[in-house]
Amino acid sequence: MPFTVLTAEFMHESNTFSRYRTDLPQFAIDQLFYGDEAIRVRRDANTELAGFMDVAEPAGWTVVHAVSAHAVPGGRVTKAAYDHIAGVILDAARANKGRLDGVLLGLHGSMVPDFCDDGEGYLLGLLRAELGEEIPIAVTLDLHAMVSEDMVRHAQVFASYKTYPHVDMREIGAHAARILDRAMKGEIAPCTVRAHVPMLDEANAGRTDIPETLALYDRAREAEADGLLAVSVNAGFTGADVSCVGPTVLATYDSRDPQAEAAARRITEDLADAIWHGRTRKRNVFIEVEEAAAEALAWTGDKPLVIADYADNPGAGSYGDSTALLKGLLDAGVKGAVLSPMVDAEAAKELHRHKEGETVTVTIGGKGAPDFGGGPLTVTGTIRRLSDGAYVGDGPIQGGLAHSFGPTAVIDVDGIEVLVVSEAQQMVDLQQLRAFGIEPTTRRVLALKSMQHFRAAFEPIAGKVIVCDAGALATPRAERRPYVRAPRPLWPLDKDFERD
Repeated sequence: MPFTVLTAEFMHESNTFSRYRTDLPQFAIDQLFYGDEAIRVRRDANTELAGFMDVAEPAGWTVVHAVSAHAVPGGRVTKAAYDHIAGVILDAARANKGRLDGVLLGLHGSMVPDFCDDGEGYLLGLLRAELGEEIPIAVTLDLHAMVSEDMVRHAQVFASYKTYPHVDMREIGAHAARILDRAMKGEIAPCTVRAHVPMLDEANAGRTDIPETLALYDRAREAEADGLLAVSVNAGFTGADVSCVGPTVLATYDSRDPQAEAAARRITEDLADAIWHGRTRKRNVFIEVEEAAAEALAWTGDKPLVIADYADNPGAGSYGDSTALLKGLLDAGVKGAVLSPMVDAEAAKELHRHKEGETVTVTIGGKGAPDFGGGPLTVTGTIRRLSDGAYVGDGPIQGGLAHSFGPTAVIDVDGIEVLVVSEAQQMVDLQQLRAFGIEPTTRRVLALKSMQHFRAAFEPIAGKVIVCDAGALATPRAERRPYVRAPRPLWPLDKDFERD
């Protein structure tokens, strides 16, 4: 007998320190598709929904897809946006209540709406209240999820990404779908246990190119191979001041197996202990702007020097308009460089009043939080390209997906090409430069606003990668952010305590 499954994707990583809010237009700018259109757009890309369908189609499921909603990380999600997207999911659940056999959701795990600390737990609670206790709910999560007790209470199955940069979204979607399929067939009765670590995030933010951190995910895979249904290591997210902040380890197991619960609790505690004991072993070396600029000036490699502007990463909800690194590169006289993106809709609009080839003076950046990463910077340069900002990714993260920076301009300022955009995105794909006339392999220096995801596409073309803390909102110096709601003690804000 074929199963009927409700599916949806609703993803946002919310930086509660941002003075902006994420409303419905921000979802529409990135990814907001309903029903069959969402399946058409996202089916053949590296998405959770594609993974769901990889299992659903051969299994003969009837898929009721409600919505695929994803916005670039930013401030809290407005109640209006949350109510609309959650409402679409709940309406689909209500309309199909009598025939649903299961629910399969692609969530982030660090979404914070205006009205509560835990957007995913709230949504799962609403679904559970609507559908009752018997319908199995399976959830995929971002590796940077902050998993609350409510989330685990309301859903039986959890599977999180195991790569950072995230390149396994489709794989994890299929993993969760296979578990749900077995549950609907009555082969298993899944449950999930959770262990929490009192830290802002894992020491290396879940970087799976770091041996110590990769070992956590390798142990999770080994536990799955030994019989647990899914083991997830969630690194947490430092940009949220909420009650459920911090890394967690989840293990989904078959409650009918008399040995499984003990094994699940053992692996979650073992991995949580490993995260805690590794809290001082941070591998990223954060250099200052002056050092990064000096290295850029001296760079003579055959391939580009990549400077990751870690602190101004739009992918962590930073504003993307910090000027400190650009000013440092200009002051040092660096040539043959690119800085991308500079998120400033006002400056992009001003540049679009001119023509390609014109020399213009414009003030860019520094509008989000001038005390975090530098204030507005007035520059004079030549406009190399004007664009509507549209591009289609072709790399391991965005491959096949259409995105837009909104009205976009490339302005060459004393040998540094600055990509001025209207809509925030972090740098994860070579098409984010190539679509605007910049061939990244021919530039000496690429200054990219991203923490880690840039590595998937840009590290293969780089001669060297350095990481700069330019002091913007996502600075690794967590003490600069005023945490109020996060439970204390909490590493590294507090040092003299032990995990219970």
